Amino acid sequence: MWGKLWKEVVGAMNSLPLWHALFWTWIASEVLILLVTRTRRRSGTVRDRGSIVVLWIVIFSSIFAGSWYSETHPHTIFAGAHWVRTASVAMLAAGLAVRWTAIASLGSSFSANVAIHADQKLYRKGLFALVRHPSYTGMVIIFAAIGLHMRNWAGLALVLIPTTAALLYRIHVEEAALRHAFGKEYDEYSKSTKRLIPGIF
Repeated sequence: MWGKLWKEVVGAMNSLPLWHALFWTWIASEVLILLVTRTRRRSGTVRDRGSIVVLWIVIFSSIFAGSWYSETHPHTIFAGAHWVRTASVAMLAAGLAVRWTAIASLGSSFSANVAIHADQKLYRKGLFALVRHPSYTGMVIIFAAIGLHMRNWAGLALVLIPTTAALLYRIHVEEAALRHAFGKEYDEYSKSTKRLIPGIF
């Protein structure tokens, strides 16, 4: 039963060659980011509070649940029109570009877990001049693309809502650490920028 279900889920995610390539590139990149950039306690002050574990459990559970639902129920997003999946490929590419650009901008200051290095500075250039957490903005776009690819409103909700909630918890933990490290400087930065969506939220 579970083997058949897994094949259905993977089949749903791999329906377009470019989608297949981008999706698994994203998965591989996140594993690499986790392995390469995770800060150990001896290298910095770790204030993760388990948020990285919560985030990835929610991500994989939500994608699995959304894929299962979309494969066992009718397509409801524009009657399952093929162009919806084409649009989702473009969204996935955009989300990856935003996330990777944000991570590259931070360089050695970026950490997969919430951690502050002794010599770390508050970065406010590029995408960070628009929003405080552009790497998470990229992830929200990625989750929306994955949900849209399923062509089912409930499937989209199953992917997007829990993952966004987990990201908001992660942002709460991260901002507490940043305020502790940078104090008034971060408070001033927060007043001039939104968290995820420029000018909105």
